[in-house]
Amino acid sequence: MPDDRKPGEYVVIRHKPGRRIRRTLILLVFSVVSAVGGYMAGMARDGFRFSNVVETRNNLKQELSALRAASATARQKLINLERGQSIDQQALKQARQAITSLETRNSELEADLTFYKNIMAPSETTEGLQVDRLSLQPSRGKRHFDFKLVLTQVGDNSSYITGLVAVNVIGDQDGEKQVIALRDLSEDIENLGVKFRFRYFQDVEGELVLPDDFKPVEIQVVAQAKGSKATKVERTFDWSSLTEK
Repeated sequence: MPDDRKPGEYVVIRHKPGRRIRRTLILLVFSVVSAVGGYMAGMARDGFRFSNVVETRNNLKQELSALRAASATARQKLINLERGQSIDQQALKQARQAITSLETRNSELEADLTFYKNIMAPSETTEGLQVDRLSLQPSRGKRHFDFKLVLTQVGDNSSYITGLVAVNVIGDQDGEKQVIALRDLSEDIENLGVKFRFRYFQDVEGELVLPDDFKPVEIQVVAQAKGSKATKVERTFDWSSLTEK
């Protein structure tokens, strides 16, 4: 086909300098999300609650190491892109969000690793039955909360520990102090004392609903072990500390 252009003519081609960088950022986001997704899929496949705590701890170490490496690589790529030419702000925002998500997962893994480490290698003052932690998350309504209580047996895990744990929510109602048993706030709890039996740890979880005129102040947890490992452990949690964001 003959070329109709005259000598000296120029062809204008639209140049999009941000396209290549945007593609790089999308790949970066995909890589980070894939790393987090791979971790979650692995935990779903293997089950988070292993009976072998040592194996669980080792798995967490490996996952944490991999996520730290992915986070460092992603952050360095982001720094390099920010130092370059102007890039699409939306793509940059997505990359930052992905890195934040990865770093949050790292923190969660470190907390889980510490949890298992404390069970297997306790200090002198933390052996035996322990009220390890209590968490609250807003649920379906303003006064609905999902709760999760974790009991642990620290140190000697060669045999099971059994007993009962009672939870009370303490607060103000019509200007007077009130103590309400968890059983009266949650359909998931049938008795005043919840039975437990475990070697390493056990969760007590469900949903609680506060009365409209009740202002919670703190949650009291009392765990009583029976038999040869008979012991009583009490711990009080501040409501505002559990619910603040």
